[in-house]
Amino acid sequence: MKIAFIGQKGIPAHVGGVERYVEELSVRLANLGHEVIVYTRPNYTPKELTSYKGVTLVSLPSIGTKHLDAISHTLFASFDVLRRGVDIVHYQSIGPALLAWIPKLFNRKLKVVSTLQCRDYEHQKWGAFARFALKLGERSMCYFSDELIVATKSISEHVAGNYGIESTVIPNGAVIPEAGSSLALLKQWNLEKNSYILAVARLIKHKGLDHLVDAYAMLNTDKKLLIVGDGAFTDEYVSQLKSRAAYSSNIIFTGTQTGETLAALYDNAYVFVQPSESEGISLALLEAMARAKAIVVSNITENLEAVGKTAAIFDNRDAADLARVLTALLSDPELAATLGASAQERAKLLYDWQAITAKTEVVYAQAVAQRFFSARLKNLFAQISRIIPLF
Repeated sequence: MKIAFIGQKGIPAHVGGVERYVEELSVRLANLGHEVIVYTRPNYTPKELTSYKGVTLVSLPSIGTKHLDAISHTLFASFDVLRRGVDIVHYQSIGPALLAWIPKLFNRKLKVVSTLQCRDYEHQKWGAFARFALKLGERSMCYFSDELIVATKSISEHVAGNYGIESTVIPNGAVIPEAGSSLALLKQWNLEKNSYILAVARLIKHKGLDHLVDAYAMLNTDKKLLIVGDGAFTDEYVSQLKSRAAYSSNIIFTGTQTGETLAALYDNAYVFVQPSESEGISLALLEAMARAKAIVVSNITENLEAVGKTAAIFDNRDAADLARVLTALLSDPELAATLGASAQERAKLLYDWQAITAKTEVVYAQAVAQRFFSARLKNLFAQISRIIPLF
């Protein structure tokens, strides 16, 4: 099959869960013999880079602002893909899927598959109009996709209940490392093995990092707190978060880290914390699980679905409860090691990228087998026909 990915910033991924998802999936599909195109933005992937590990990269422009970057790039890609002779166009996230109707309207043979990772309109960085557009994008994704992939069972239930749509649950994946990484890479922060608490996330309000900073103030520990990541059009929140953390020189903001340095940060942490207020299936969380780290997560549905019974849980938005859970783990290295081992076994069992790629291939085959007027479109037309007589 010939498959095109639309909606991501680009690959190779250096920041962003969607970008990591697309990289891992597209490269494996190419290795299986599929012809794969990934659309990229020049503000993320150098436009001179035209291929990556067997994947064809097509650079198109975008309007690089908070609200227009993704949708403008998706508009150009959605029309460009019409001339590429692809079998499948795979949209990423509900924002870009606002334009999933374009290939359905202009190329009857092309099949649309979309992945719904999370309900982005719940994120606090968006204003009222952006949230409206994202909800409209979710509706467009559900009605114009021939097949819908969702990252969690809870999202599957959401689309079934709100749109009457069946979906296929395929989680994100994690790579199990074959060997440990070098501690020498962490000397710039004066770190030793098991000497710090780790969080890896974009510095955005819904990631809950302010709760982690507040919880750290309640701990009696000499372990440092490392927060890895940068903002995403969230300069005001980043400034507030760093001001909130100014009480301790042991709270370190490393900025975005990738490759071997990020791997070393995972490998040598004592515990990984994901304090998200809302989330999909976080790739950072799965990466920590794959590296046998003790995990602490907020008790939102998506986190609980990811970790099962392999993590320590605290009440969402409750810094005092997070401090209680961290205190228990910091005082019990044996418990931390046990949790880490069980988390890694769960990652091996449920989040293997090869298995995820195989399941995605099946979804593509199902989409190709459908006729033009899918059940979703028939459902949409039926709703429109009921509405029209009211005017």
